[in-house]
Amino acid sequence: MEYIAKSLDELSQKELFDIFKERVRVFVVEQDCPYQEVDDTDETAVHIILKDKDKVAAYARIMEGGDYASFGRVLTVKEYRGLKLGRGIVEKSINEIKERFPGKSIKISAQEYLKSFYESFGFETVSEVYLEDGIPHMDMILKI
Repeated sequence: MEYIAKSLDELSQKELFDIFKERVRVFVVEQDCPYQEVDDTDETAVHIILKDKDKVAAYARIMEGGDYASFGRVLTVKEYRGLKLGRGIVEKSINEIKERFPGKSIKISAQEYLKSFYESFGFETVSEVYLEDGIPHMDMILKI
């Protein structure tokens, strides 16, 4: 398996199709959350993909915005769950942000049930729990 980081223009049509297919499968279908999954952020984000041959195994996207950098849409494809690939894709996202946006702290909107997972990377909670698309979230920051 290998990690790749690409802008929208660098992605092949197949890579983009596979990313969108898996994101819709996880965030819209599995989480039963109808919302605009593909959005304008995809145009400027850096897409982090863990590929197993030509298949997406895990994914996240990173963005820069104002005082912070961020990542989101973190997923592990169902058949690869239980292999700790989520930890790997988050580590790769953090490292990619440090390289591309040096000195910027990282702010994320994390699902509440993943609080301890993100704390294990050094993130701290900086908001109360709020609903985003019907799912409890909280803002977390990793100071760089």
